[in-house]
Amino acid sequence: MRLDNSRESSNIEDRRGRRMRMGGRGKIGLGTIVLALVAMYFGIDPGIVLQNAPPTAEDATYDAEPSATPETRFVSKVLADTEDAWEAIFQQQGWGRYRQPKLVLFNGATPTACGTGQSAMGPFYCPGDSKIYLDLSFFKQMEQQLDSPGDFAQAYVIAHEVAHHVQHLRGITDQVDQARRGAGAAAANQLSVRVELQADCLAGAWARHSDAQRNTLEPGDIEEALNAASAIGDDRLQRRSQGYVVPDSFTHGSSEQRVRWFTRGLKSGDIAQCDTFGAAPL
Repeated sequence: MRLDNSRESSNIEDRRGRRMRMGGRGKIGLGTIVLALVAMYFGIDPGIVLQNAPPTAEDATYDAEPSATPETRFVSKVLADTEDAWEAIFQQQGWGRYRQPKLVLFNGATPTACGTGQSAMGPFYCPGDSKIYLDLSFFKQMEQQLDSPGDFAQAYVIAHEVAHHVQHLRGITDQVDQARRGAGAAAANQLSVRVELQADCLAGAWARHSDAQRNTLEPGDIEEALNAASAIGDDRLQRRSQGYVVPDSFTHGSSEQRVRWFTRGLKSGDIAQCDTFGAAPL
């Protein structure tokens, strides 16, 4: 992927190798107040409880930020490229201003507005704080365990999570969450599949827009993305982990579906073609 002369994003938050220091007093929540009242009932100074209120993610501070590496610069440039692309698309569609997400790099585990983020979860987007969370070890896992090497395979992963941010901004995430509450397990999973396949399609549309504007794609890039999309299909992952496939439990879509929807977005560059919720079959 040609990004040598591209700008880097200012929306990278690098928490790698940093100790979380909970120096300040945490915010006092309802649970802490209840504990303080219980302490008062038993004759214990409630100030002790309030003084030791557990800190929240917002209260956490960190050691000095680690130095940038070629890998972090690449992630930053890909994120910047998505920012430029989606700002243009939002303007073209008359959707108002595109609010850029933050991308958090972390090791092991980190606090998020959606709970504790862990490396085992893979890259994910949290709508609660509009942040993308990424442990860079996932890229090694893609290469070594999923046989999906290449810089554009990595860019596809980032673009997919950015697409979830776009869905959040457009209200799709909230609508699906509401629909899932009244659905059975299989129907809820099917809604999740449609969300994920739409994100694949939007990632493909981003790639088309990026290449048209800045000639970013190199020979072999598309094959890398398609290989990555196939490698993380539910059917392939289930067969790899348990030896059999349970379609009703799919939450991201099959390898074939993921490849098809990414390709659809890439070939058309038209986000209107990414309506997975109106598509039958997927």
